[in-house]
Amino acid sequence: MGVISNGEVIETGIVTMLSPETKVPAITYATRVEKKEEEEEEMFVVPPLNFSMVDNGIFRSGFPEKSNFSFLQNLGLKSIIYLCPEPYPEENNEFLKSNGIRLFHFGINGTKSSCIQEPFVDIPEDTVREALKVVLDNRNHPLLIHCKRGKHRTGCLVGCLRKMQKWCLSSVFDEYQRFAAAKARVSDMRFMEKFEISSLKHLSTSFRSLKR
Repeated sequence: MGVISNGEVIETGIVTMLSPETKVPAITYATRVEKKEEEEEEMFVVPPLNFSMVDNGIFRSGFPEKSNFSFLQNLGLKSIIYLCPEPYPEENNEFLKSNGIRLFHFGINGTKSSCIQEPFVDIPEDTVREALKVVLDNRNHPLLIHCKRGKHRTGCLVGCLRKMQKWCLSSVFDEYQRFAAAKARVSDMRFMEKFEISSLKHLSTSFRSLKR
């Protein structure tokens, strides 16, 4: 039985309003409308900043926000490579746990130099090499690589991967600059140019799309 209040009869999920002029009930299915809005919101997925596909099962982006979680769920990720030195936020960790995603944390300090001339910045080659081993292991796919903005640290790691895929340097730099845009750094490009891939040549760069 409904509850009558100020000329309104309120039932579960339905609000019936009596029109004082026509005395004809105008029914608003409040609960159903709210449920529909929630479903539409769930369908509206937003990719992280600078998101892009690198290769089969490999993606790159800036730092994922909560609003990006639904999008990432659709990728069916197995792993995330995080390239910033700061601890991974608890909210993001909870998302990984609830979706069975493994985190590989390779803390690399920002490559930005405070000097106007931007001298070569020391990017740890060993760290990049270890991160590449994770990227090249198909068992970790689908995989997302990200730093803060998805430009410099992520760009360097992807650039080194491209060298292993036998891309010419001009193509490597073109891809890097597409994401870094006006903030492209000479130090990053020098690092990619000088990065030695000989110790990784035994690893396969042929990727296949895997389902979880």
